[in-house]
Amino acid sequence: MKRTKVISRNFETALGLIGSVIGIFSGSFLIFLEQFPKAHTPFLGLIAILASLLALASTYYVRKNAEIAGVGFIIATMFVIVGSAHINIISAIFLMVAGISALFRK
Repeated sequence: MKRTKVISRNFETALGLIGSVIGIFSGSFLIFLEQFPKAHTPFLGLIAILASLLALASTYYVRKNAEIAGVGFIIATMFVIVGSAHINIISAIFLMVAGISALFRK
């Protein structure tokens, strides 16, 4: 009988949860920050919040299928960076590390 090794995905879950919560807070900060009308900050904040919600869904899904969750983390990272370039860089780092770890950790 062949033994299968069970991998704990607590690392990806924790990083995904931290990154998505930081992303939601910084995206909501951008929505309420309307001092720069030419920068379209409410729209970019909405993009950052939606990407953070995708990361939150990937956090939930990482225990069932890590490859799909890793792709979700990386897509969310790209949209978080587009949504709020300088404010949300910490969230993007957490999500990128979670995505790479979910994809390549066996």
